[in-house]
Amino acid sequence: MDYFMRLHPVIQGLTATLFTYAVTAAGASLVFFFKKVNRTFMDSMLGFAAGVMIAASFWSLLSPSIDISESLSYNVWLVNASGFISGGAFVMLSDLLMSKAGRFGSKDEKFKRTALFTAAVTMHNIPEGLAIGVAFGSVPLGTPLTAAIMLAVGIGLQNFPEGLCVSMPMYLSGKSRAKSFFIGQASGIVEPVAGVSGALFAVAARSLLPLAMSFSAGAMIAVVCAELIPEAFEGNKKAAEAGVIIGFALMMVLDIALG
Repeated sequence: MDYFMRLHPVIQGLTATLFTYAVTAAGASLVFFFKKVNRTFMDSMLGFAAGVMIAASFWSLLSPSIDISESLSYNVWLVNASGFISGGAFVMLSDLLMSKAGRFGSKDEKFKRTALFTAAVTMHNIPEGLAIGVAFGSVPLGTPLTAAIMLAVGIGLQNFPEGLCVSMPMYLSGKSRAKSFFIGQASGIVEPVAGVSGALFAVAARSLLPLAMSFSAGAMIAVVCAELIPEAFEGNKKAAEAGVIIGFALMMVLDIALG
């Protein structure tokens, strides 16, 4: 742990996002072992991931952003509200572009839906990677390292079912296990790239750090609303609800205990 703390924030961000990518690949690898996955289990896992990301958006991004804004004598509500709304708008625009692209794709509705979900997951992994990178890049300015680490852990936790949610439908749509795994793990490879970019930005442009952090928080909340919550609540709502509550509470307790 001491060795990790001495690393440059950019290297910390890269290491953390390589971890989240590895968890995505681990989730996708379950396609080699199972022909199908229990729906209730998936609903609870997706709900848990949603709870984790909601909590991480506040404690690891918005709350430190507010503190940094105050230390820089910014208009706190204007900077953070602007960043948060911009992050949400970015994800909404990405969803819109994905939906329009789907109109010109495959005629196979099952495969088209799977392909669009895969594209959406890949697109949404970009702000997740950015969020981790920005969190680690903000550590020299006062953000607790534990908050950045817990954000990476939280996103890693939600990446496990996410990888499975990409690879398994691909397999069920007719792709081989190997190809389904390859596509599933590839959906997470954008996170290290985005993580390094976010950390570099945070280190080089510290005056814009609160805007970047609130942007990342807004993007993450939008991802939860657009993908995780709808997918989880399509099936067993009680399992999904329990997952959200447990995920949020766990992140809250860990942040308070370690922060």
